[in-house]
Amino acid sequence: MAKEQVVSKQLNRPLGVFSQATKIEAQGTLVFVSGLTSRAPDGSVVGVGDVKLQTETILNNMQSILQEAGGSIDDIVKVTVYIRNMKDFAAIHEVRQRYFKSPLPASTMVEVSMLVDEKLLIEIEAIAVIP
Repeated sequence: MAKEQVVSKQLNRPLGVFSQATKIEAQGTLVFVSGLTSRAPDGSVVGVGDVKLQTETILNNMQSILQEAGGSIDDIVKVTVYIRNMKDFAAIHEVRQRYFKSPLPASTMVEVSMLVDEKLLIEIEAIAVIP
């Protein structure tokens, strides 16, 4: 499976760790990962007050889910990120650059007023294509 980053020189360069678009041939298995929050196996919140640790926990958990499906985080083509405070953008992308390699997935980040628990600062969902 060849995943390709699409870049238009007519647009500004992305400000974070993501592509303007990701192009992929329609081969393989689509995996839709539900929105994940920073939870330990017992359901407790990991990283209360720490958006970097919450982001890292989510991406590690996402990697585990994708491994169960026969893939990896490298197979992600699109993420949607819900955050409580847009001021956390840089900190979140600092973590993301340790997980996502080129070609980067397409991404949308939205600030929301609340997640399912007031201790949660971020939630991430993803679409992956596993060859």
